[in-house]
Amino acid sequence: MKKLNIAIAGLGTVGCGTYQLLKDNAASIEESIGTSIHVVAVSARDRDKPRPIDLAGVRFVEDTLALADLPDVDVVVELIGGIEGVAKNLCEKALSNGKSVVTANKAMLAHHGVALGALAEKNDVSLSFEAAACGGIPIIKTMREAMVGNRILSVQGIMNGTCNYILTRMARDHLEFADVLAQAQALGYAEADPTADVDGFDTAHKLCILTALSFGVKPTMASVSIEGIRRISSVDLAYAAELGYRLKLLGVAKLHKDGIEQRVSPCLVPLSSTLASVDEVLNAVQLQGDAVGPLNLIGRGAGAQATASAVVGDLIDLARGHKVNPWIRPSSSLTDFTPLPLEGRIGRWYLRLQVTDKAGVLADIAAILRDNAISIESLLQRGKQDGTGVPVIIVTHQTNEAKLRAALAQMAVLDTVWEEPLCLRIEQE
Repeated sequence: MKKLNIAIAGLGTVGCGTYQLLKDNAASIEESIGTSIHVVAVSARDRDKPRPIDLAGVRFVEDTLALADLPDVDVVVELIGGIEGVAKNLCEKALSNGKSVVTANKAMLAHHGVALGALAEKNDVSLSFEAAACGGIPIIKTMREAMVGNRILSVQGIMNGTCNYILTRMARDHLEFADVLAQAQALGYAEADPTADVDGFDTAHKLCILTALSFGVKPTMASVSIEGIRRISSVDLAYAAELGYRLKLLGVAKLHKDGIEQRVSPCLVPLSSTLASVDEVLNAVQLQGDAVGPLNLIGRGAGAQATASAVVGDLIDLARGHKVNPWIRPSSSLTDFTPLPLEGRIGRWYLRLQVTDKAGVLADIAAILRDNAISIESLLQRGKQDGTGVPVIIVTHQTNEAKLRAALAQMAVLDTVWEEPLCLRIEQE
């Protein structure tokens, strides 16, 4: 029987999960593909750290970069993480040495994916990264294989389980962000430093990868408009429900004739939509193809087993001899990213303003919207919160983002507006 020998760099949650999955399912994998996959070497920062796996008989390599030089290793699995440093150096060295690389490192790919892809192509090996976007959901495989005959028009979805869990609990249990974040950290759903998740950077890295695969452009983090969920209040979730919406952190990339719209932000989605029903730590990605139409993929977006499943899927493809260009088309053919101007970003918006409860305030706000050619679809004002003003909720008709930003800047300097207005896009499915 043929053998595929691999080395795993990084023995955290995903690394241990990958090792265990390969061990547990070794017989069924061999029966399915006619090739056995063997972990012949591993590396991690702390050799003696307690781990939930039995590494007896597996070579431990102290120098992680040395994995790329081992003559009996066919594939290096990089599960270290980080944009620069050891992870990037290991991938570069392995590809240069003619070894394929499987990685879950979304941040590295969002910043260096084109160069790494070109290196893989130059040395006739694979750079595979299904696990880098949405865990166990086979979104990249779908785009590389099933959707190749389509022109993809948009990709969007819930790409971060931590944020989806927090927003689900806030809506369901009427809790505030800080309280749910603390619970998520206690349950292991959120990191001690949750910045990458709750401020939208994790979603942005994944979106960069999916945008490049969708539209044949270079991954460009600088062109992602990023907004996280820290400013979301239980008030917003309650008003959203009253208006017929759920609140979700979405990554969205859409192809327009004047450029690509690429953004991460909390959005209101209709209660009747697929995304509204995706709760807790689940992820969901929606593709729109010119031939197939809308396609929805929903599943576990993180965790040891879900992400390990994606890593092992890439390894099985390599064991079968399947090799594709990392970015579907040659890396040299990826074009520069052209961002859609703000004037082209059209939508309806939810605005929450905390204002002084006195006559004339709403008239001033309405005048600013009128002067910027923004019409009001609905307006809600309920109750009074002692010492914090009163919330005013405005839903606009369609307008472009340039006009909206100009109006928000003018509202923010009004003496009667207590804090920066919150602005959320209403995303129609």
